[in-house]
Amino acid sequence: MSSSGRRRRSTAVADLTTLPGETTGTGDASGRPGTTPAPGAPAPVADGRDDRVPTVVADHVHIVYKVHGAGSGRGNAVSALRRIVRRTTTAGTREVHAVRGVTFVAHKGEAIGLIGSNGSGKSTLLRAIAGLLPPASGRVYTDGQPSLLGVNAAMMNDLTGEKNVILGGLAMGMSREEVRARYQGIVDFSGINEKGDFISLPMRTYSSGMAARLRFSIAAAKNHDVLMIDEALATGDRAFQKRSEARIRELREEAGTVFLVSHNNKSIRDTCDRVLWLEKGELVMDGPTEEVVSAYEAHK
Repeated sequence: MSSSGRRRRSTAVADLTTLPGETTGTGDASGRPGTTPAPGAPAPVADGRDDRVPTVVADHVHIVYKVHGAGSGRGNAVSALRRIVRRTTTAGTREVHAVRGVTFVAHKGEAIGLIGSNGSGKSTLLRAIAGLLPPASGRVYTDGQPSLLGVNAAMMNDLTGEKNVILGGLAMGMSREEVRARYQGIVDFSGINEKGDFISLPMRTYSSGMAARLRFSIAAAKNHDVLMIDEALATGDRAFQKRSEARIRELREEAGTVFLVSHNNKSIRDTCDRVLWLEKGELVMDGPTEEVVSAYEAHK
């Protein structure tokens, strides 16, 4: 039991500080020559040892970031200009310790849900895995290139949906031929054109739900080593959610790893086989989906 009194059942993780041959610095989870051996990477075959292939290893990760403008002068353009001229900071600047010592190992073929109340550190942890936020301490190891898909993923609002599909596919590393071959499937999967030719309209004319469906459809058109989905399924209708859940299962079967952040416990239950429960930046529980979600619901 943690000091806060909450239950904690963490998946067993190898000692992350005493691995033979480990060096300091960043690395990947493959253990390939010339890279830092990953904590928790498979050891030579032995009875009772886990021989699954790790794709993401979080080793006592702490994420700290600064919030500016929380004090006097917030929202005041004159005060902001004075601070720039004087090269001073806002008196109200404070640090937020968003993730606190989180440790886990993810493996190929897993779909892992992240649950917890608002501000618990779920999205921040995904951004750290994606390499967008450097840990204040601890390390993150990944095998391959993680792809983060969120409801605010960048799209070009002045371009049509069609051009965004093309640019999105190219940005993910597809060739032009691959984009052309998968284009119609992306449009059909998103359901954008079910009520008209919306794919030829600028993205700024889309509802938030339409834009989120198109983002997910573009990302799901390609197999990923690690795909992280941050609330991107919450804005679609039930038919789209079913298509998305089926696609996530396909990604798992193709030996990818999927992380899903959602406040919809049904989506977590339908999609994930493992769940990480975070509260106030701490990992409260890590285990099978039904066990963790049920404990979370009882806690609420």
